[in-house]
Amino acid sequence: MPRTAHTSHASPDSGAQPRVRRRRHGALGATALRGGRTRLTRRPTPYVVMGGLFWLVMTLAYWRVPLCCDAGQHAAVVERLRWDLLHPAHPTADLPGAGSPYYSPYAVAQGVLARLTGLSGWSLVKLAGPVNLLVLLTGIGRFVRVLTPRPWAPVLAVLFMTLLWGTERVLWSGFLGLMSLTVNLGYPSAFATGLTFWAWAWTGARARGGASSGPVRYVGPSGLGSVWAYAGLGALYGLITLVHPITAVASLVGAVAIVAAWQRGWSRPVAARWASAVAATLAVAVSWPYYAVLSLAGHPGVDGIHRLLYESVAGNLWLALLGLPALWARGRRSPRDPLVLMCAAQCLTVAYGWVSGHYTYGRVLGLAAVPAQFALAVELAAPRPWGWARRVLGGAAAAGACVGLLTVQAGAVVPRALDPVGFEQPPRWPSYDWAARHVRAGETLITDGYSAARALPGYGVNMAAPTWPDPALEEEDRVRRHADVRAYLDPASTRERRAVVARRYGVRWLLLTRRQKVPREAVVVDWSPRTGEVLARIAPQGGTERSA
Repeated sequence: MPRTAHTSHASPDSGAQPRVRRRRHGALGATALRGGRTRLTRRPTPYVVMGGLFWLVMTLAYWRVPLCCDAGQHAAVVERLRWDLLHPAHPTADLPGAGSPYYSPYAVAQGVLARLTGLSGWSLVKLAGPVNLLVLLTGIGRFVRVLTPRPWAPVLAVLFMTLLWGTERVLWSGFLGLMSLTVNLGYPSAFATGLTFWAWAWTGARARGGASSGPVRYVGPSGLGSVWAYAGLGALYGLITLVHPITAVASLVGAVAIVAAWQRGWSRPVAARWASAVAATLAVAVSWPYYAVLSLAGHPGVDGIHRLLYESVAGNLWLALLGLPALWARGRRSPRDPLVLMCAAQCLTVAYGWVSGHYTYGRVLGLAAVPAQFALAVELAAPRPWGWARRVLGGAAAAGACVGLLTVQAGAVVPRALDPVGFEQPPRWPSYDWAARHVRAGETLITDGYSAARALPGYGVNMAAPTWPDPALEEEDRVRRHADVRAYLDPASTRERRAVVARRYGVRWLLLTRRQKVPREAVVVDWSPRTGEVLARIAPQGGTERSA
């Protein structure tokens, strides 16, 4: 029987000529009878091996560090959904929770698990870390494979994505450095970012095959060309919008850039397919019953705190600039390169946030660095021999990765006990289990401690003054609550003034720092040897004023 020649098509970025392969036919039946191995056995790709190791290391790194920062807020959301899945209360206050964007499909799924398994909000945030990391890594692998068939490109993409940031520590959710991932892998933003890479991969696959005209159903390079596939893609973008709206801004901007780069031939059937995707995105986003996602557009509640991202942008991102030569090279080859257009569109979005004063758009910086990082990965995954320009670029990238690792990121994966240098470690917040043993879920507490105010809601405790802005609570009311808390804790405050505040918000407990005095009407219940904080219960009768 004659052998059949098969032509393998090279990727546009590989620069290789089509090669002719010959398929070798073996006596599969005879091989099976002899118990031998067939030649169809597939070896794992470099990304499967290295990605698996990265998943294991980062999971262990995430689990070794106590949950901190915003983890208490997300644990609080799960606790409220455990109490009432359909009508949850405000995440951190004794108020209705209608309209809170924290009640996303991601959080509701966690709430269902909490009700079925009995796990606490803290446990589910901890367990979400490796799941979110798996979604993130598989999404990165899929997206990079749409950009290039080079097997080492996804490995380098993860390397540069986690190391090439800056020389200042960034712990914002949505940023993908090793240090920030160690802190926020269990957050909804990590899940939304992983879904974003999956969505970009499917968008690129369809845009590359969308140039064909004809009937609505066709088979393109992606193998999925029906109008329902486009609607499913739009539903995925709608889900991202609901899970983490600010990540969705970067996600949708990137999708538009990919379509603008790769879509050719806007025939009526092609336009109808993309229109179905847009319609599905809107339908999913506006049909969610827990909150109105469109009402968040232009909401100024958290703009103030995000101004810091603009003020520290140079220290946070300068190492990512090492990918600009690779972007420039891609732009020279094709002005409509998807990574080039994506970088430009996301930078324009960030600039809009600065000019308009809506500094929340600064969070787009977390994904705005990805095009440069991934372009560098694709460029350096090229087969050897390299020219002098690529060798210089590779040396600069290696040096930059070492700088990022040694100055900021190494402490995320190197435990203090094994650290010969003294790398900066992730934050280690104190546990408030000792206080949660006394305060029942649903009771209200006053504190102005930074970590206490953010951690205690995760145990089901309500705060008289919620820490984070939330559309479920008018910002003026939240500011007034903080003023009342400051008045209550003021050493010059009278007992009558404190009683008014306590009655107004139903306060039963105080958590005071070591420098604050315990009011006469409060009774000390417990204290933390680590922080010196004191837990006191407000009682009708008090004794002598005591020092905490």
